[in-house]
Parts: sequence; structure tokens; C-alpha cells
Amino acid sequence: MKSLAPLAAVKRLCPYCLLAALLLFVPVLSRAQTAPITVVTATLDAAISPAQVDMLDDAIAVAKKRGAALLVLRLNTPGGGIEPMRRMVTSILGSPVPIAIWIAPSGARAASGGVFLMAAAAITAMAQDTTIGSASPVGPGGGDLDKTLHKKIQNDLESLVRGMALSHGRNAKWYQRFVANAENLTAAEAVRERVVDFIAVDQQDLLTQIGKRGLESGGKLLRFSPDAVVVTPYEPGWRYGFLTWLLDPQVAYILLLIGVAGIFFELTTPGAILPGVVGGLCLLPALYALSILPTNITGLLLLLFGGGLFLLELYVTSYGLLSVSGVAALFIGSMLLFRHNGQAGLPLSVIAPTVAGVSLILLLAGWIVAKAQRQKPRSGLEALVGENATVRHFEGDTGKVFVNGEIWNARLDAGCAGCRLAPGQSVRIVAAQDMTLVVTAVVDAPATAR
Repeated sequence: MKSLAPLAAVKRLCPYCLLAALLLFVPVLSRAQTAPITVVTATLDAAISPAQVDMLDDAIAVAKKRGAALLVLRLNTPGGGIEPMRRMVTSILGSPVPIAIWIAPSGARAASGGVFLMAAAAITAMAQDTTIGSASPVGPGGGDLDKTLHKKIQNDLESLVRGMALSHGRNAKWYQRFVANAENLTAAEAVRERVVDFIAVDQQDLLTQIGKRGLESGGKLLRFSPDAVVVTPYEPGWRYGFLTWLLDPQVAYILLLIGVAGIFFELTTPGAILPGVVGGLCLLPALYALSILPTNITGLLLLLFGGGLFLLELYVTSYGLLSVSGVAALFIGSMLLFRHNGQAGLPLSVIAPTVAGVSLILLLAGWIVAKAQRQKPRSGLEALVGENATVRHFEGDTGKVFVNGEIWNARLDAGCAGCRLAPGQSVRIVAAQDMTLVVTAVVDAPATAR
């Protein structure tokens, strides 16, 4: 019986050994569960354009390089062109890093092309007091498309958004209505209709809900707590900043008018150089921006028409009527330039000082030209009119005179017909015709009668 005592002692110690092993393993397990998860965040707060396409591609590349488990894109966009939107959708669907799109902050929206970005994202969320919708296609100037073309584009976009919504388990019918009927939903309505996944009041809440829900990563469902997340903001480079600045409607508008004013100034005062250079440097980027932005063609034509009226003022005596009409055309064109698809266009606080400043530049150029036209010519044959010349020899009504170091053919003016001019006598040049100077005798040096 004594031989069973060690066995009994081992049995009594086993629970304690298991407890010790468990206590040693818990910290290791805890460290494994709280391994840091990298999340890269980026912001798209502008209209969809080639600049945003490049930014998204770069953000995805940065997230992949840093080994991020998730890329969070905070979205606030009025939409944009179809082609840039499609390129962004392709980048989102083909991204090696899952992308969550969050419409934020409060008051933000995902309109037009932004709806398609939401449909393509792996995870979607909206902040409170945000909206989503209005994805119907419109023409470049905000007007309606041709009926056949509109139907083709609409069917194409409906099939695209429906396929993406179904692949992520969202309400495909509502996404189709965004395109077909330009419908809109609030954040609460979008969650209720399964258009987006959930409402997140802030970034911490967003990461908390994603961690609880789970994230598909590498074929596995990854769950995490916000404490285990390392958030790394993505900072776009100077190129994105410049393109975003250039594609701002207010900036494009101001550059356009400065460009028109500079070119006008150079055309009216040749040789000034600086206005032409500045005008060209402003006008060309502005035209690039207008080719991308949804521009109202009527507004653009009115701006160019206004510049033409100022130019016409130089050649037509209208007593300022053309200039006043030019200012009116600039103002109305500015009001219409970016007014499309229900958008308010440029604010009056930008239009008024810009039109006033450009009008003053154009009027200044016109005043300089008018003043130059009234001045006596300083070079060429006309510049000799009014000068005194010295007679070299004269026979009858024709002869030679010397002025400014040059000898010119001359003939007597009709009012001095019959005058006899002697060599060395001073005469006054009254006109210049066909390389011949018309002269008359100077009063203080009277000619002798024949």
C-alpha cells in the first residue's frame, strides 16, 4: 500500500500544475490577441476628379506597404465625372487592403459618384446628419443628356452599382433607385434599408463597430478592439494638394478671369510682356480645370463675350455702353459658370470683387490704348509732322529739306502755293504723304514772293 502514496501525491498536485501552466499561458495568449493592428486613414473631401484617383491609388499603395489590415476613407463629395469615378471603383474593388468608407463629418454627403464608391467598399458607415444619393447621370454642363444616350449610361451605371451592392450583401434595389430616380437617404434611413452597414458617430466608434463585426483579411475573419489598433493618417503629397487647389471651382474661375484680363492687356499694349505671361500661366491651367469640372457652357461663353465687348470698345465709339455691357456679361456669366444639377454655383462674395477687379484691369488697358492713340506719333514718317526743317533747294513747288539728320523730298502746301523758298530757310512740316513731306513757310522766316 505504501507504493501508492507517490501516485496519490501526484494526483493532488495535478490541479495546481494545470493552474500554474494556465497562469503562464494567459499573458502569452493576451499578447497574441492584442497584437497591434495597423489602420491607415485618408480623407476625400472634394469633387471626384483625376486628383482624387491618384490620391486613392497612392493611399492603397501606402496601406499595403505598411501592412495595414484596413484603409478607412472619410468621404464628403458632391460627385464628379464618370470616368474618374470608374477608376476609383476599380481601385477599391482590386485593393489588396480592405477599404471602409465613412461619410463624415456631420453634414457631409456622398452624392452622385460618391454613391458608387460606397457600393464598392467592403465596409460602409455614415456619421449622423449625413446623406447619400442623387446618382443620376447629367451632361457636362449640368443639363439633360440626349434620351438615347441617357438611357445607355443609366443602364450601364445601374448594372454596375447593382452588382457591387449584391456582392456586399446590400440593398441593390435602393442603389438602383439612386441612379434611376436620384433619390436620397439620411444616415438612419440608409442603415434601416441596408444601404450602408452602420452609423458611426466618430472614428473611435467606427473602429469599435468594425472590430466587433469582424473584418475579412487574408481569408480569415479578424476581430479586434480599438485599443489594439494603431491608426496611421495618410498624408497626400504636394501634387495632390496642387491639383485639388486647381480643381476648386473658385480658384479655376479666378484664374480664368485673370488669364483673360492678362491676354487682353497684352493684345492692347503689345510689348508689355508681363501681362501676357501672367495671363497665359493663369488661362491654361484654368482651361484644364474647366475641362474636368462640370462647367455650364453658357456661363463660359458669356465670360468670353464680355471680354470681347471690352475689346470692341477700343474700336467703336459707344460712349461706355460696350464697357457697361461687358461688365454685365462678366457678372451674369460668373453666376452661371458652375450652376448645374441643382448646385448654387459660385458665391456672390467671390464673384463681385473678382468681376470688379478684372473690369478695372480691362478698362485700364482700354484707357492706355485710347491715350496712346491721342498722342503724337514718336517714330516713323508721322512723327515728323509739326517739326521744322531746313530747305536745301527748291524749284517751283518741289524740292529737298533737311530734318533730324535726314534729307527728305518735299512739296509746298496748297496754302503756300507760289511761295519762293531759299536754301537755308526754315519751313514747317504740316503733313507726310507717300514718303514726301508737305511743308509751309515759317511765319518768323517769311518766304520771298516770286
